[in-house]
Amino acid sequence: MIDLHTHTVFSDGELIPFELARRAAVAGYRALAITDHGDFSNMDLIIPRLSRIAHDLGKSLGLAVIPGIELTHIPPAMIAEAAAEARSLGAKLVVLHGETIVEPVAPGTNRAAIEAGVDILSHPGLLTAEEAALAAQGGVCLEITTRKGHSLTNGHVAKLALAAGAKLVINNDAHAPGDLLSLEMARKIALGAGLSEDQFEQCRRNSAELVFKAVGIKL
Repeated sequence: MIDLHTHTVFSDGELIPFELARRAAVAGYRALAITDHGDFSNMDLIIPRLSRIAHDLGKSLGLAVIPGIELTHIPPAMIAEAAAEARSLGAKLVVLHGETIVEPVAPGTNRAAIEAGVDILSHPGLLTAEEAALAAQGGVCLEITTRKGHSLTNGHVAKLALAAGAKLVINNDAHAPGDLLSLEMARKIALGAGLSEDQFEQCRRNSAELVFKAVGIKL
């Protein structure tokens, strides 16, 4: 299992990075991206600290640990600047908090994130066909999430992504120990969203490609 969307006490998660990574390793995970909620007020606090520990932490536990960020509730006009700043601070994976139907995310967020070239557009809610096509063209991965609430539109996201040829990844959006789901449960959620077994395996390959792009580790 690879989870490229997780949270720690640096935002609204329950665990410090070491414990989150330790629990993921014991659960058999091969890679973990720590992507706490960030904006211009806290990116400079979160990202350098994660970057400092990620390599050694991952090496000690036997999994890839990727320092990242989930840009969250940023006005669409400011997303490109935020993504660039996150990368300049050392984020190896940039996730953008998409237009989930269970939060008041600003309209236009999905498109701005895709145009900014983020790595993953998380829980993009009622994604449009045009946005899915833009994601396919730009190589932006769209997320199927196992997190309750956000997962309500998984089927819609999967349908449009597959029609457009956009890449999909499956993430937990983990905030607590119980959110680190097994590979089998992730598979069932993917199938429930309308993916085939082969499409689920392609999601896993897409995640592995992002890990290699981020830290040069082949899984």
